[in-house]
Amino acid sequence: MDQQGSTSGYKVWAVDDVVYGPVNLPSLVEWVQDERVVADTWIYELETAFWRKAGELDPLKLFFGQTSANPVLPKADPLVPGVKPGTLRRVKIFAGMTDQQLGRFVQLMQIENVLKFKEICRQGTPGDSMYCVLDGEVRARILVGGKETTLATFQAGDVFGEICLFDDGPRSADVLANDDSTLLKIPADKFDRMCQEQPDLATPFLLALGRTLTARIRNDNKRLGELITLSRAAR
Repeated sequence: MDQQGSTSGYKVWAVDDVVYGPVNLPSLVEWVQDERVVADTWIYELETAFWRKAGELDPLKLFFGQTSANPVLPKADPLVPGVKPGTLRRVKIFAGMTDQQLGRFVQLMQIENVLKFKEICRQGTPGDSMYCVLDGEVRARILVGGKETTLATFQAGDVFGEICLFDDGPRSADVLANDDSTLLKIPADKFDRMCQEQPDLATPFLLALGRTLTARIRNDNKRLGELITLSRAAR
């Protein structure tokens, strides 16, 4: 296997927007045979410092049987089932992670496909996971006197339920899907284990999560100040 500083070998740009490698040619051939790499997968050749599709690389053409100028390319499946290309980088708290870190992080978590109107969390139940919205839309709500009050709406790139990573308190609101949605579930127990065993993954995530929580506290303080001002003005 080529080392990081080697000038030979390849990097693979997967359809989940994660770059894997460097890998040597025998490993790359195995990936082709396992259908992890298809003809239209982008490959970065370290020796030439150039990106090209796998089907265009001379050592791999034989495996794809390209005999025409316009071959029919097979459809690629994501390395992370249920995740569409590009969705991982929509999540703001992943911004500080490298492609390698993001790929490892997501492999440790769970993908949930949620149908419209389905309940994701229920107020008062134990909080054991936080969620990242990869696609779709969900809302947090509380019921007061049988009437619903929407607290927040979360779209692709947003996160919710993050407090459960730091305590085991109950959920403070119901969360329901407004549309068919794809969520990345981060169980608290898996995150605790990752903090102990893989701090290089936990550190950038925690820093980004801290910034997100700080921004929410600032916004909440601002809204509270505005409510107090309006209340005093109405007296």
